[in-house]
Amino acid sequence: MVGTQINGAPHAGTSLVQSMAFATAARLHDRHGLPVEVRFSALDNAPHELVTDPASGHRYQQAYAQVLGTDGITDLVGNLYRPLFDALSERLGVPYGVEAYSRQQATVLFRETWLRVLPRLDAARLWLAPSTGVPHLRVPCPYSCGWAEKYAQRTRVELAGRGLAHVSAVCLHHGPYKATITPTGGGYLDLATLYRNMVKELAALAETGVLQVMVKGADWMPGSLLVDGAHQAVGLTPGQLPARLFCPMIVAETGAKLSKSLIRSGEAALPAGAEPWMLDTRKWPGTVGEFADRLLNLAGLLLSHPRHFFRSYSAAELSRLMSVPTGSPTT
Repeated sequence: MVGTQINGAPHAGTSLVQSMAFATAARLHDRHGLPVEVRFSALDNAPHELVTDPASGHRYQQAYAQVLGTDGITDLVGNLYRPLFDALSERLGVPYGVEAYSRQQATVLFRETWLRVLPRLDAARLWLAPSTGVPHLRVPCPYSCGWAEKYAQRTRVELAGRGLAHVSAVCLHHGPYKATITPTGGGYLDLATLYRNMVKELAALAETGVLQVMVKGADWMPGSLLVDGAHQAVGLTPGQLPARLFCPMIVAETGAKLSKSLIRSGEAALPAGAEPWMLDTRKWPGTVGEFADRLLNLAGLLLSHPRHFFRSYSAAELSRLMSVPTGSPTT
């Protein structure tokens, strides 16, 4: 399982994590004969538009899912991610599937999991929202405008019986509204990041006959500790916690994560040693196939010994490693 917010072109760290997911799956298949698949979760609940309500001062958002729709999300994923996935899949013989968060949150398994967690949410709330103690969800306005309070200050959830919950909120344009959530229908469940990951991973554990491994960047390690705390607060034992793989992080010369958002907004300059393609992999000076080959060459190096894997790499070092031709010895 590897996912990312689809709010713009993928950067180097995103592509590295995705290639590591494919390379690790191929290694498991080769060494243990296990059937493997890479599942890409396209987080289309990322904000597309943000505005401030002058009356309340609250921030409102329209997510990619509400702005682009199903066909638009399919086209976006197809343009930005599938070319690399196809190249990695072809080279390693590892199949993959793509699932948008919109589809995931609409499944019976996801909704039943969320409904089962609700009565125990009070025990997990400080893990899922350490600053406020209120893990929030957004249910966009049902009157086709798609706006929802970003921080859900006026959203209330009430469990109305087994398999039934009522949600009330306030729309930017239409005022108060209500939604009824059931396992098979109701409003769009846009959960805050930690909250969403807890529900997603609990649902994954319920899938029989499959070991799901969450592949993430190392910057997500602190967040995963909080999610694990929430898991145990709602009843899981340490032995039931999900399997995760944390991939190396790409950092600037200051040691901070290479951030495409800060650089694109003009708040930070391109770090020393970084190249434009690291912020938008479509700018790689070569073919998609060559990019996939270089990524897999790097993945092979990182997986060759734990000391290569459990660390961060500067943008300059990534540039050096990616410049080494496929099949050449590296140190």
